[in-house]
Amino acid sequence: MIATLLAAAFVSSSTCTPVPGVETLWNDDTRYVVVGEMHGTTEAPAAFADLVCAARAQGPVTVALEFSESMQPTLDAFMAADSDPAARAMLAAYPHGPFVHHDGRGSVAMLDLLLRLRAMQRETPSLKVIAFAPDTPRVPGFSQSYYELDMGHRLATAARKTPDSRMLVLVGNIHAQKKMIESRKLTPAVVHLPSNEVISLYVAQQGGTTWSCGRDACGANPLPEIYDVQARGVVVQPYGDGAFDGVLALGPTTASEPAKP
Repeated sequence: MIATLLAAAFVSSSTCTPVPGVETLWNDDTRYVVVGEMHGTTEAPAAFADLVCAARAQGPVTVALEFSESMQPTLDAFMAADSDPAARAMLAAYPHGPFVHHDGRGSVAMLDLLLRLRAMQRETPSLKVIAFAPDTPRVPGFSQSYYELDMGHRLATAARKTPDSRMLVLVGNIHAQKKMIESRKLTPAVVHLPSNEVISLYVAQQGGTTWSCGRDACGANPLPEIYDVQARGVVVQPYGDGAFDGVLALGPTTASEPAKP
């Protein structure tokens, strides 16, 4: 009872927005909650932070972000820094990665997510944040599926290190799919995890924009309205011919530009 009250206090003391339907994610058998996003929006990282915030009331949490595994020492230093300006300086000094080579994972929204995770970790010291994108070199003749295999293995290895934790994963929506992508002969990362332990959500495309790079330039680019534009929150219902267990509906998105930590 006391632990429950303390957990509730932790959640209420952070700036967290309730996500409709979030309670459907906290099944006892669910070890991984995966959010498959289109990189470069404002809304997806913000909503993911709200999911993490809510998950703390359910028990220990590990957050897995699609950053290169070689970035882990920098990420650890960022989380442990004495102040937000010092933490930002840690990221700014890192010579590689998403805050240098922009692909949407180094956006203003992603920096905001990291800063919110710092604040949550101070309230909930058991919260862990890991980088899990593999650094394994690409070898001619070995397809993208081998990279996905490595990615899935890193998630499973991290989960085994904290067996009592629920893992919340933010990753590109290709990696988050639970079935083979036949058109690309691709076996996504999440396929390599026990299906019954995974809830994978697709961030619904409801119009708006995302920051991405095209053939000629980088900037805000439109997204189509594929999903009901009025829907909001977690909807656990198979989506994409079973590729996902449900969707995270956030409404029309806005592009999030590259951050300057």
